Amino acid sequence: MLELRLHRHFLKLEHVFTISRGSVDVQETLIAELRYAGQSGFGEATTNDYYNATWSAMASALDGIRSQLDDTLATDPERLWDQVHPALANCPFAQCALDQAAQDLAGRLAGKRVYQRWGDSLDRPAKSSYTIGIDTPDKMVSKLRAAPGWPIYKIKLGTSDDLQLVRALREQTDAVFRVDANCAWEPDQAVEMSRSFKELGVEFIEQPLPAHNWDGMRKVFAESALPIIADESCVLPADVRRCQGFFHGVNVKAVKCGGITPARRMLQEARELGLQTMIGCMTESTVGISAIAQLLPWVDYADIDGAALLATDIADGVRVNRGICEFSARPGTGVILTATAAESA
Repeated sequence: MLELRLHRHFLKLEHVFTISRGSVDVQETLIAELRYAGQSGFGEATTNDYYNATWSAMASALDGIRSQLDDTLATDPERLWDQVHPALANCPFAQCALDQAAQDLAGRLAGKRVYQRWGDSLDRPAKSSYTIGIDTPDKMVSKLRAAPGWPIYKIKLGTSDDLQLVRALREQTDAVFRVDANCAWEPDQAVEMSRSFKELGVEFIEQPLPAHNWDGMRKVFAESALPIIADESCVLPADVRRCQGFFHGVNVKAVKCGGITPARRMLQEARELGLQTMIGCMTESTVGISAIAQLLPWVDYADIDGAALLATDIADGVRVNRGICEFSARPGTGVILTATAAESA
């Protein structure tokens, strides 16, 4: 019998993590476990106020689809995703946790990693960036120094001193920089920043304007000196085509679109439209990161350092070591839980 169990964990971060919308030092997360034929698959979705994703709301949504968990779906996670989507359309974070667990389980039952079960190959996977959250210049420099050797650093911005912050960090390393304003800038500001950042070795800018400022994005797209990657403007599958002509690429996040099943579909469509492709993460544990890493065959850029930002992890699986993804020998996503949940249901 296909059985669903839910586990609640609290992830302690190494440093207070700040973006333009707020700060967090402990991240609440939901782990979904699907059991069948003596095997367990695991998936994850963190809570997020911006997207109204609370643990209780996710748990309630998943409780509502338990009756749909037919045994025949244990080896067909794509059909499971399509079947439960009408009930979970308003709670994509919950569907993400379920979908990751279903893909993990199907991979384990097939004796293959998830990307191998899809028929994909991992010849030259994109290297991941390491994220430096907003802080004082001295503290951001300290965070960078505490994580040496990464080939790429992603710098969170959205302050009155953004240019000075990047300059201070550039004095510390020759690594590639990417910057993410998380919707904090105005169009003219974004264009001006792009010119300055190009001289500082920044590779691209992620989501400079508020998600629905399409008129402003048309201007930034036309005038920016750097590629612009959508994040908050590209949440669901329907958003990919909308981004064409406004962004040079899209950052697809599994929790926001409802799992790695739709994420892969979005990345396929983006490539067909000539958009650059990227996968991102929240501050997931290794459970979520191991699932997201299965999408590496489809992307130009990766930002899957969530577990690397934690003081203590709750699982073992895919490890991101200074930008390099090291896969477990285990099938599925390769995850095993190593910590006891604060609550299970």
